[in-house]
Amino acid sequence: MGNSKGRRRRFGTIRRLSSGRYQARYPGPDGVVRPADDTFATKTGAETWLTRKEAEILDGDWIDPDAGEIQISDYAATWIEERAGLRPKTVRNYSGLLHGHIAPHLATVTVGELTLARVRRWRKKLLDSGTSPITTAKAYRFLRAVMNTAVDDGLIKRNPCRIKGGGSEDSPERPVLSVPQVYALADVVGLRYRALILLAAFSSLRWGELAALRPEDIDPDACTVRVTRQLNKSGAMPLFGPPKSRAGRRVVVFASLIAPDLRKHLDALSSDAPLAFTSPEGTALSNTNFRRRIWLPALAAVGLSEIHLHDLRHTGNQFTADAGANPRELMARMGHDSPRAALIYLHSSDERQRALAEAVANAARSELAKSKKGKAAKQSGTRKARRQDDRAKS
Repeated sequence: MGNSKGRRRRFGTIRRLSSGRYQARYPGPDGVVRPADDTFATKTGAETWLTRKEAEILDGDWIDPDAGEIQISDYAATWIEERAGLRPKTVRNYSGLLHGHIAPHLATVTVGELTLARVRRWRKKLLDSGTSPITTAKAYRFLRAVMNTAVDDGLIKRNPCRIKGGGSEDSPERPVLSVPQVYALADVVGLRYRALILLAAFSSLRWGELAALRPEDIDPDACTVRVTRQLNKSGAMPLFGPPKSRAGRRVVVFASLIAPDLRKHLDALSSDAPLAFTSPEGTALSNTNFRRRIWLPALAAVGLSEIHLHDLRHTGNQFTADAGANPRELMARMGHDSPRAALIYLHSSDERQRALAEAVANAARSELAKSKKGKAAKQSGTRKARRQDDRAKS
């Protein structure tokens, strides 16, 4: 057996084992004596390790090796619970990533045991199993955020999620609808939702923001819509909350082109209507139900497919960009926080936002006029051909 008599040192002890290797032990700041994770081939190696460990303690960089014994799945679940202010949808997304893509592969791995190599293998398993690159990137970003907190909590020294590009996702470019396509959809959804479709495309509001609008939030005369909240959950008890970001609380100027439709919609509402847009039963809109009952049939009716409701927001953004908006103006309109500090020095005035909205209106009018002119010419040509056929027959 090993030599039980350790050699006294100023810090820690070293003893030679019967195998010929050396074991190092040291007293932690908590008074607990701990051995090194491994033994050493030489005494010098053990001494060097103790010197480094003492330096960690003196510099305040020491990590309790037992602190990271909590399993990653448990720590991540607690991480979600302790994040104040997370929206219900965000909680569901994080929980789905944890239980669907992290816990099944790292169920027995503790926070302290997670290494870069393990993270790399886990990510490869997700991709090899058919998980989409987008979902894999989201799962990786979530795990990286959790492990960043583990570093802050003193459980580990360094975040093992260090794969270059691991959190990047190449989302396919979403389609942009033309103005005639937007109006075609507005025509087929019926009067209840015509104004909703037009406002979605010409204001760039999110679905949750549109569903949470009150009649008084929309001003057809000023051509503005005020965003102060969003619908997080529909049902018997709809749940409203603040906009998605700090910049989400805003006033958006929309194209005067759609003002008559909005005015007509608001005039048809009862004086005590709590929401501007509702289901036929008068309840808050459900994204799922609207997509199934209204959106998909409308797409089929106008010959479109693979278009999402959110693409109306993307379309409105493109309309405004085509009208000459700069990045800061687009972010102000869409309710996005600036990703670059330099952009805070660029300001978007109310006059500029109104000019942009009118530019969109003018471009839309021109495109609608061209579309109608083309249809009229086609119909005229068809009638002319029919008259020629009739004369030939007679």
